[in-house]
Amino acid sequence: MLEIFFLTALISTAVSLNPLSDEFVNHINSLNTTWKAGHNFGPHVSMKYIKRLMGVHPESRLHRLPEREHYLLGDEEIPENFDSRKQWPHCPTISEIRDQGSCGSCWAFGAAEAMSDRLCIHSNGKVNFRFSSEDLVSCCTSCGDGCNGGYPGSAWAYWVHHGIVSGGSYGSNQGCRPYAFEPCEHHINGSRPPCQGEGGDTPACLKTCQKSYNIPYEQDLHYGSSSYSITPHAKQIQKEIMMNGPVEAAFTVYEDFLTYKTGVYQHVDGSELGGHAIRILGWGVDKAAGNTPYWLVANSWNTDWGNGGYFRILRGSNECGIEDDIAAGLPKL
Repeated sequence: MLEIFFLTALISTAVSLNPLSDEFVNHINSLNTTWKAGHNFGPHVSMKYIKRLMGVHPESRLHRLPEREHYLLGDEEIPENFDSRKQWPHCPTISEIRDQGSCGSCWAFGAAEAMSDRLCIHSNGKVNFRFSSEDLVSCCTSCGDGCNGGYPGSAWAYWVHHGIVSGGSYGSNQGCRPYAFEPCEHHINGSRPPCQGEGGDTPACLKTCQKSYNIPYEQDLHYGSSSYSITPHAKQIQKEIMMNGPVEAAFTVYEDFLTYKTGVYQHVDGSELGGHAIRILGWGVDKAAGNTPYWLVANSWNTDWGNGGYFRILRGSNECGIEDDIAAGLPKL
């Protein structure tokens, strides 16, 4: 594995460059770390818009759920590689990448995505139900400030106590309440509208389904049976994913993360932008990067960000706090 202390030392060499510029991308790649940078956002995208995407409030830790710790035998083997998409191929939501648009709703996306995965997994593929990010972000008043950020732990508690209806991506016409925010164009040339400004307001909490959906709102609500956090230890998180499916995690985003393309990310340069929630669905070891251990993670910035919407991040050293705040729960069947 490449020397971590070397990368840590490089942080102090931060330069004042626009994080969306060619110069910044070239600078990151010149450091020759465990990952490669590229352009995910065009220079037209404002930093106000990008900071808006970091929707985990700093006080999120105050809303941390009761901790669950798995019993691990002393000699228990954790596989070197694990991918929920391959483990549960009959669950299509595990392979989906969503787009939170211009709303700081990552806290709701990471939760709704993992809830959808877990309901399918624990029903042995009998229930494929896309939990609505729209319903969660607009109706959970205890979760924070909607599109202005929230608390992942509270989203899972809300699922248990109030339930969440179905709803697919923007324009999908899927479920009771599809997402209201249209994806925007990260790049200069594309068919979507440009990503600009500070984003839209939190949608109203409408406890009715779209007209084309023939199930009433109250009947469409699906619940969790429990919600909890996981002990901040890599093996504990691995055991939870192996047993129950993908989890939601929160971590600190720095400017260099915006440029991630391939490899195993670890912060090497740039300023802090805020907290962000994502979905961890597996792990592995990057042999090409000196046997660097990583988490396999799905982001919510569409498939044109990163590696098809996914990224890998250093595992086992709490990189950017990603092992500190894991939220999860079990569905009510």
